[in-house]
Amino acid sequence: MSSSTRRRRYLRTAIGLAAVLVLSVVGAGAWFYHRLDSNITTFDQGGVATERPPAPVPASPGAQVPVNVLLLGSDTRDDGNNSLGGGDEGVGNSDTAILVHIYADHKHAVGVSIPRDTLVTIPSCKLADGTWSKPRNDQMFNSAFGVGELAKGNPACTQNTVEKLTGLRVDHTVVVDFKGAAAMTEAIGGVDACVPNDVNEYGIQLKKGMQKLSGKSAVDYLRARHGIGDNSDIGRMKRQQAFLSSMIKKVQGQGFSLPTLLPLADAATKSLTVDEGLGTAMKLVDFARSVEDIKLSDVTFVTAPWRFAGERVRLVQPDADTLWKLLREDRTLDGRSTAGTGAATAAASGSASPNPSTAPTAPLTPEQAAAQITVVNGVGTAGLAGSGAETLKGRGFQNVVLGANNPGKQHTEVSYDPALKATADQVAALFPGAGAVEEPGSGAITVTLGADYKAAGTQLDSVSSPSDAPTAPAPGGIPTGIAENTRGADTDPCADLTFGS
Repeated sequence: MSSSTRRRRYLRTAIGLAAVLVLSVVGAGAWFYHRLDSNITTFDQGGVATERPPAPVPASPGAQVPVNVLLLGSDTRDDGNNSLGGGDEGVGNSDTAILVHIYADHKHAVGVSIPRDTLVTIPSCKLADGTWSKPRNDQMFNSAFGVGELAKGNPACTQNTVEKLTGLRVDHTVVVDFKGAAAMTEAIGGVDACVPNDVNEYGIQLKKGMQKLSGKSAVDYLRARHGIGDNSDIGRMKRQQAFLSSMIKKVQGQGFSLPTLLPLADAATKSLTVDEGLGTAMKLVDFARSVEDIKLSDVTFVTAPWRFAGERVRLVQPDADTLWKLLREDRTLDGRSTAGTGAATAAASGSASPNPSTAPTAPLTPEQAAAQITVVNGVGTAGLAGSGAETLKGRGFQNVVLGANNPGKQHTEVSYDPALKATADQVAALFPGAGAVEEPGSGAITVTLGADYKAAGTQLDSVSSPSDAPTAPAPGGIPTGIAENTRGADTDPCADLTFGS
């Protein structure tokens, strides 16, 4: 294969901002790699939770597996970013978060935007002094990035939060700041974007209509919320999705000429803070090559199904859980399997999946299936223990009994004899957020359901209102809450830039 042909093949990669970043280093040449390596910053992997969703395993020997990449935009004003973003200097938050799911066929991808105002549980996260914070409920999603006030933010904490929320294992995390976004748009000569209306607020000046944006004007378009569109964070996310699509299209159209490639590669890598798995230019290239067959038309953006909860946002159920479940099972948004999927998953560790009905655990051994498990109602709600027992029986546990009610429990616990830890891990994976308590010498496993327990198919980070009733599938088999928040990467850049008008 000729060099020019190989470069054209690389242009087929289209995975939102990740594609723009990783494709920019392909073909740069080994002589340039050392310079790119010195540009890249990695974050401390010691801050990643030890109890995580399991990693996927190949459906068959040699088969590819799904890959999840978390893309974060940092609004820190430090290190010169204040001239682009305004405001006070400091760690800031991450107001842009897109979880990119690359299907196991490596020919399709979905980018899920998570609203910054979503109320979620932020799990225990590592602080600057090496200690770990306590989990906190009903926190704004974007605040996870600022936990501990680390100088470069806390991407590991946001990664932990996403894994807790979705039950998906995040393979790579990439953080880009204002300066990086500005430099990349300048390196490719600007990006075509559609501005819904004239903007002249907060130092941001943009004209209505299609125009080419780069540098500060591009950052203004990506970060602005007031005075543009419907003034909402949801509307801003839709603009970001459209902008990323246009950015990929621009890179595809220019090709990999050296005058284009080298400035873009330099700008992209200077802007990155990444996990150690993407910490060198060669690792970025290897990743790009693994997804070279994805086309722009095979990329979909979706905003996690949402509803306002006062001034904040909550995810709408069951649609949000359905979205996470589809991605965990490596299915398209309308429920179809993709060719060559790696649907099987590794055995779960001690962590729990957010959706107990689809917890990705290994097959039970005969000894595990026969283990006696006692389910205790720790709330007093009628039928609660029975619901938990049915969850266990549905997983294959055959010896499940109900214990006496013990009201007053706030949190679900799984207590176990250390000799039964492997079985207890399987049990805990079926109860989201359950605490694990060792009871040496008990010779038993007991599940005490607390007030935080939800029956299979529901989740704590949901809206408890009439609008959360199960929604009818939209045409094509996609749940309405997902379909109404979806846009193709090749959609008209002026289409549906706000959720309202």
